[in-house]
Formats: sequence, structure tokens, C-alpha cells
Amino acid sequence: MHRRVVLLSVVALAVAGAPVPAQAGTTSAPGPVGWSGAGTSSERRTVTEYWTPERMRAARPLSAPAPRRRTSSDGPTQGSPWASRGVTGSRRITTSSWTGGGGAAAATGAGGTAAAGRQAAPVQNSPGQAWADGGGVVRTVGRVFFTTAEGGTASCSGTAVTSANQSVVMTAGHCVKLNGAAHRNWVFVPGFDDGRRPFGTWVATRVLTTQQWNTNEDINFDVAAVVVAPLQGRTLTDVVGGQGVAFNQPTGRQMFSFGYPAAAPFDGSDLVFCSGKAFKDPVRTRDQGLRCTMTGGSSGGPWFEGFDTSTGLGWLNSVNSFKYDFAPDFMFGPFFGNEAMAVYQAAQRSGAA
Repeated sequence: MHRRVVLLSVVALAVAGAPVPAQAGTTSAPGPVGWSGAGTSSERRTVTEYWTPERMRAARPLSAPAPRRRTSSDGPTQGSPWASRGVTGSRRITTSSWTGGGGAAAATGAGGTAAAGRQAAPVQNSPGQAWADGGGVVRTVGRVFFTTAEGGTASCSGTAVTSANQSVVMTAGHCVKLNGAAHRNWVFVPGFDDGRRPFGTWVATRVLTTQQWNTNEDINFDVAAVVVAPLQGRTLTDVVGGQGVAFNQPTGRQMFSFGYPAAAPFDGSDLVFCSGKAFKDPVRTRDQGLRCTMTGGSSGGPWFEGFDTSTGLGWLNSVNSFKYDFAPDFMFGPFFGNEAMAVYQAAQRSGAA
């Protein structure tokens, strides 16, 4: 049996975004499952003080959950992509504009429609390297820190998205709950840079995930949204800006994946990216794959379609979820369908305070 490796680590990331409506004709999805985080100012202060630089540095990658056997609902095996999925070639991509330094994505308010994008320069595909081009992504993506039910410190990557409450972070389901137990002391550090926290530490007040992940830890629905409390009287996307979010989009598109991998050969200090054309998982799941060498700690980091390298903006359309142990150079992420949209919608309707 092939083993699935979930990409947890001791520190997490986050990326911000703006919502896009689902395509017409889609069916309703089962409602998400949610629970409370730090509900009072005293609790939030305790969580913030808990995350000292020493605890962040001491965090270790976590073990992956046991893989589930393939079922008929997973669809047929489609052959091996491992030798044929190269990283050559380039594509032109488009995205909407963004207001940095405390704004949200332009013309993409909650439930809104994306503004017409502009073409970006051709981009060479990459299997994994440090991001050095700046833009909105270095403000909106960050690390997430939490403690597990066993008491260990751990991390993932996440996404702060444009939303009605200006306070939503999208991430992977296993970055909020794993092995049947919810994580605690959950915080988001946007723009994390070699230990620095340029935009502060944001504490979770509400956590939501799909019914499928909550009940069965089904990797096809490894999606979560976290609502964070205001910091010094300001909301998250008011401070860092926001990325777009897209649901029920066609598969097989050019994607950019971001995260803060912390397992060797990475150390969690830098924002790393992968890019290429996504493909369907040929082995077990209904997820999409991307050639990518990121390791533990990158879980929950965003997959963007329509990413503009000149602005650092795009539409969040999946998250880093898992790898197969026999194919460590390929990352997989869940399809953002109605279930993911329901989680996002419930999060943006939640109060942040």
C-alpha cells in the first residue's frame, strides 16, 4: 500500500484572498463543522504570549495520518505521471489588481466578481524555490502555529482571504484537526520572515472544516477556514490586504503554490513557491497534483490560478495537502468545490471579535 504523507510542521503559513461565486448549476453542499477558538480578550492574550520565538523555533513536523484504502468512489487509476510531468515551458496569466498596505483585493468584495485582469510577463515553471519578487503574496501568506492534542508545537501554511468580516484565513483541514482531535493555541503570522512577524500574530476565534474531513479525515476534502480576532483595533485584511478565492473552476490549469516548508532541506525561514500545470491524481484521490519539492510545514499554503508575478496576486483555488512517499517531488491539493465554498461562506459570516 502506498503511504500518503501529510505536510504538517511546527509552524504555519497564511494567504489572503477575495471570494468568487460558484459556477451556475452546482448542487448544494453539506454544511461545514465548526468550533470556537480563543473567545475572550484574556484567552487571546494568553495564546499570543504562549508563542515565544523559542517555541516557534522548537516546533517539529508532525506525523501523517494513516492512508485510507482506495474505494470505487475515488475513480480509476490513470497511469503514472511521475516521469512525464516536467517543469519546462511558460504561460501567460492574468489577475485582478490589489491595494497593498492595508487594502483588500480590488473589485472582489464578499460575494463579488473579479475585476478584469491584466497580463503578466511569461513565467518559467518551478518545482520549488524561494520567492524573491515581492508583491501582495509576501504580506498575505504566512505561517500558522498551533499545539496538538498531545501537547506538541506544530505548524502549517494558510490563507487570509478577502471576506465580509475581513478576518478569514484558509488552510488545510489537517492544520486545524488531525487524528480526531482539534489543535489548540492556533495563530496566524502573515509575512513571516526568518523569525520576524512584521504584521503581528493573529489569534483564532472560530475554526471550520468540511464534514468529510471532520468525520472521516477524507483527504479529498482537506480544507479549513479560520476566523482571527482583530489586532490593535484592525482586521486582518485591513492590515495585509487580501487574495481572491475561486470555487468550482476547471482543473488542469497553470498554478502557483506557496508555503513555508520547515522539514529538510528547508527550515521554515523563507516563503517558497512551485509553479506548473496541475494534473489529476492518477493514484488514489480526486485531488490535483503539481510538481513541487516543498516539505512539511507547507500544508495549507495556497494554490493560485491566474497568479500575476508582478503584483503577487491571484485566485486561491486549492491548498497544499499531501504527498505520496513514492513520489516526493509531487504535491497534491483538494478541489475547491461546494464543500470548500460552504466552509468559506460560514467563516466570513462569523464574527471576528
